[in-house]
Amino acid sequence: MIGKLTGTLAEKNPPQVLVDCHGVGYEVDVPMSTFYNLPGLGDKVSLLTHFVVREDAQILFGFGTGAEREAFRQLIKISGVGPRTALAVLSGMSVADIGQAVTQQDASRLVKVPGIGKKTAERLLLELKGKIGADLGTIGTVIVNDAQGDILQALVALGYSDKEAQAALKSLPKDVGVSEGIKQALKALAR
Repeated sequence: MIGKLTGTLAEKNPPQVLVDCHGVGYEVDVPMSTFYNLPGLGDKVSLLTHFVVREDAQILFGFGTGAEREAFRQLIKISGVGPRTALAVLSGMSVADIGQAVTQQDASRLVKVPGIGKKTAERLLLELKGKIGADLGTIGTVIVNDAQGDILQALVALGYSDKEAQAALKSLPKDVGVSEGIKQALKALAR
């Protein structure tokens, strides 16, 4: 129903933020990864959202990237994993880390997230196999510096899939700067 919110950041109380959209304030729960990347109070913010309607509540969950929102949606499809647990997983691990854990079937990384026990971690790995890890499992091994991580995030934010962004990243020199790297990656993707 509500897919994206753009407005002024009015309040920040982890894990919740208040986004003022032309006089209407939306309370949005965000993972800590998104929370840490938010601008200061009074600045413009744009969040992709997932709207959950229950008998007793209507809750908006916000995400800084499409990959985070997609991972959230995959997590809440799993039996026994609700929105709060999915938010805890995304707060404790990046999408790339989740993808690596799924690809390597490494339950020990998921167990470190508060609220995730051994059985839940194993169920997550089983259910997410082929849904998250296949495209994201190589992210951690390709990125060698912060600039490459920033380039990858920029390409994903521009709408490219993680797989496309990874392929473009491989063609770049290892010591390229962020702005030059984005330009070169976009040229490579345009071919």
